[in-house]
Amino acid sequence: MGILYPSTGISNPLFNTTFNEVNKNSNKSFITKAIEETGPSVVTIETQRYLKQNIFPKDSQLYLDPYFERYFGLDLPYENQPSIEQNQGSGFIFADGLVMTNAHVVAGSDKVIVGLTNGKKLKAELIGQDIFTDLAILKIEGQGPWPKAKLGDSTKIKVGDWAIAVGNPYGLENTVTLGIISNINRNVNQLGIYDKKLELIQTDAAINPGNSGGPLLNSEGEVIGINTLIRSGPGAGLSFAIPINQAKEIAYQLINNGKVIHPMIGISLIDESNYESNTNAVKVGYVIPNSPADNSGIEVSDIIVKVGNKDIKNSSDVIREISKNGIDKKITILIKRKNKFIRLKVIPTDITNLQNN
Repeated sequence: MGILYPSTGISNPLFNTTFNEVNKNSNKSFITKAIEETGPSVVTIETQRYLKQNIFPKDSQLYLDPYFERYFGLDLPYENQPSIEQNQGSGFIFADGLVMTNAHVVAGSDKVIVGLTNGKKLKAELIGQDIFTDLAILKIEGQGPWPKAKLGDSTKIKVGDWAIAVGNPYGLENTVTLGIISNINRNVNQLGIYDKKLELIQTDAAINPGNSGGPLLNSEGEVIGINTLIRSGPGAGLSFAIPINQAKEIAYQLINNGKVIHPMIGISLIDESNYESNTNAVKVGYVIPNSPADNSGIEVSDIIVKVGNKDIKNSSDVIREISKNGIDKKITILIKRKNKFIRLKVIPTDITNLQNN
């Protein structure tokens, strides 16, 4: 229409490149920055377990009774090709070729495949697992370089901090959910779980099947926990993660020793609260026969007042102090029995020794 534009007005951008880059970065949310920091280290874990199958029809009593072969010593025929049970979970690379995940993700597996964010799938070897803390370490076959997650400090988190859950729920890779930290020392006994030794981080960030083993991040993109449990039924919507500081200690033992030592004295504990006096007490609920506690004279209904130099406020304090003491070393426990205070010497042992009693 007779209007001319200078050639420089068409070939050059309206703003210079440096300004554009700064502007782009300033528009990123802390969530995006956190995922860019740690997201590449998050992996998918695919497991396979080979199952033998009877050739008997489904309505056969031999097929229905799983104890038949064991009791009668029969070598029942099986199909030539076993069926394969497949499961999926999450994990993250925290060192060269090493993946941290939940023990329940890989337990009983015959084959483990790790899927990287670049699309590669590699075999992995189980270095070690600890069922009491639900942690496992895998070694990826192949050469790096590997994208590694930045591990944070779970002792520094506070209720109300942001929590970002990353994982592969329902097989949907690289899924991110956001919430807050709602509790930092949730004892698993409060969740009705008595065969684990855990104090968990509680969050309302959505965690679903397949998220297990994936990282829980803070606002800086540092791993502060490992997603492990979800609450179903009443209270659904709450999720739980293993604190990364505890996970690092367990990982160190698994890598160097192949197993984890859990100092125990052989008692169950009950937290009792007196709302009138606003006080708490830790009572002995059960004593395992022939355990260190039993041999030292601890009895059911004893109140634990002090362990070592630590005044006891809840059952977590007892567990923590005994763990710090280690095994095969005496520790002094002050108890209250009726109106009498008694000081006892106890030598903790590894939890596996208690199981063998």
